[in-house]
Amino acid sequence: MTIRTAARGRTAATAAAVCALAVALTACSGTTKNDAKNDAGGAAASSAKADPNAPLKKNLKMAFLPKQINNPYEKIVDDAGIAAAKSFHGTAKEVGPSDASASSQVSYINTLIQQQQDAILVAANDPNAVCGPLKQAMKQGIKVVSYDSDTAKDCRQIFINQASSEDIGRSLIQHIGKQIGYKGKIAILSATQNATNQNTWIDFMKQELKDPKYKNMKLVKVAYGDDDDQKSFQQTQGLLQAYPDLKGIISPTTVGIAAAARYLDDSSYKGKVVLNGLGTPNQMRKYVKDGTVEQFSLWNPENLGYLGAYAAAALASGQITGAQGDTFSAGKLGKFTVGKDGEVILGKPTVFDKTNIDQFHF
Repeated sequence: MTIRTAARGRTAATAAAVCALAVALTACSGTTKNDAKNDAGGAAASSAKADPNAPLKKNLKMAFLPKQINNPYEKIVDDAGIAAAKSFHGTAKEVGPSDASASSQVSYINTLIQQQQDAILVAANDPNAVCGPLKQAMKQGIKVVSYDSDTAKDCRQIFINQASSEDIGRSLIQHIGKQIGYKGKIAILSATQNATNQNTWIDFMKQELKDPKYKNMKLVKVAYGDDDDQKSFQQTQGLLQAYPDLKGIISPTTVGIAAAARYLDDSSYKGKVVLNGLGTPNQMRKYVKDGTVEQFSLWNPENLGYLGAYAAAALASGQITGAQGDTFSAGKLGKFTVGKDGEVILGKPTVFDKTNIDQFHF
C-alpha cells in the first residue's frame, strides 16, 4: 500500500512540473490530452511498456465481482480463479450483489477501491453502469479485468472472453436450425436486457438467421429471465402460451436453460419443443438423459476463472498492459496473446450430448 501511495505522489508531482513547463504553449487546466486519455482508463494500457519476462508479484490481492453472488455458473468461475491465485501466492475473494440489476455492482466496486485491491475482475451486468467506479479504480493503479460479460472498452484493461462471440451466436442458430429441420418459429430466453455478452451473441444469432437456408425459420421473441431461476421458468411458460406452435428455444444463459428444461421436462411440450443454448453438464445431465434436451454448449468455466486470475496477475505485475500483441503465461493453460481491444479468448465451446456428458463434472 505504501509503495502505491508514494508512486501516486511522484506521478502527481511530475505531472505538475510538466504542466508548469507547458503553460507557455497551451492553456494548462490541470489535465493534458494524454492525461484525459489515461483517466478514461483503457488508453492508458497502450502508453505503458510491458515486460513479459517480469516475475509475477507475490501477495497480490484481487476480487471477483460476478453478475450475482448466487449464480451457480459464476460460482464455478470465481472459485477456480480464487484457487488459481493461491498457485502464484496471491489472495482472491468473491463479492457481489444477490440481484443482477444494472447498478447493483457499483457499491461493491467502490468498496474494493477503498480496500486497495491490486485487481478487480468483473462480469458486468451492464457495460456502462460500472464504468465510473472502474475508471476511478484504474486511476488509482488498480488493474481491471472483465470476464464473461464485458464492460465498455475504456473501463477495463483486459476482457477475458470465453469464446469468440461470433462463434457462440452463430453456432447456437446452426445447432437449433439442424434440430428443427430449418423450419418453424423460435424464441430466445436471455438473461438481463443489458447483459453485454447476451446481447452480442443475440446480434450474431440475428445475423446468422439472415442466411437463406434459414428462410423458413422465424425469431418471434426475445424474452428476459434476468438470470433468475423462477422468472426464467415463468418466461418459458409465457413463451409457450403465447406461441403454442413454437419449435425451439435458445437460452444462452446457464440459469435460463436449466429453468426452461425444468419446465419442459414436466409439460406436454417435452420432446416437441427443442431447447438449446449454454449450460453446465451438472445442471443439464438429467434433462439430456431423459430426452428433454438433445444437446447444449459451453466452455469450461473453471478455465475461464483460472485464466482471468492469471491475466489480472500479469497486468498487476507489468507483464502485460492490455495492448494488442502482449503475451503472458496462464499456468497450466499455456500462453495467451492479447487481441484487439484488449480481448483474450479462452477457446472454442464444447457441445454436450448423451455421448459425452458423463465425461464432464462442473
